[in-house]
Amino acid sequence: MRIMGIDPGYGIVGYGVVEYSHGHFTPIKAGTIKTPSDLEFLKRLRVIYLDMQGLIEHYRPDEIAVEKLFFNTNITTGIDVAQARGVTLLPAVMQNLPVYEYTPLQVKSSIVGYGYAEKKQVQEMVRSMLHLAQIIKPDDAADAMAIAITHGLSLNTRRVMEKFDKAAK
Repeated sequence: MRIMGIDPGYGIVGYGVVEYSHGHFTPIKAGTIKTPSDLEFLKRLRVIYLDMQGLIEHYRPDEIAVEKLFFNTNITTGIDVAQARGVTLLPAVMQNLPVYEYTPLQVKSSIVGYGYAEKKQVQEMVRSMLHLAQIIKPDDAADAMAIAITHGLSLNTRRVMEKFDKAAK
């Protein structure tokens, strides 16, 4: 199964693509979509949408995993990130791809085993799990890869729960 992880944003969108089979991950691509800060916000959204559409068409993921937004203190920035997240996911929705959301706590717990792990710990575990020589850079791409891996690790649990739910009905 091919999984695309997405770390949403409007200045930088991280993405990571992995092939997942029988508990093993093979890295396909990690990268970012960058939009210039001097570009009008709506044009930045257009760049994100078109680039994500191209990435989905090129890498043909079976499922999409995205970081769930958490609003902290700056609600204006949060609203802008939410708008960017929407246009980031629109190409997946238009192609009827399943989209799954994971909180940062879920990602850290899944990758490191501790929900309050440091970013460096997550990056090092991603490097190790993918048998890479170096940590993925930039951070946004590494975060997206961690989200993709989290989704892969959750697949078996989700499949078991779906079977349990069907049997209970």
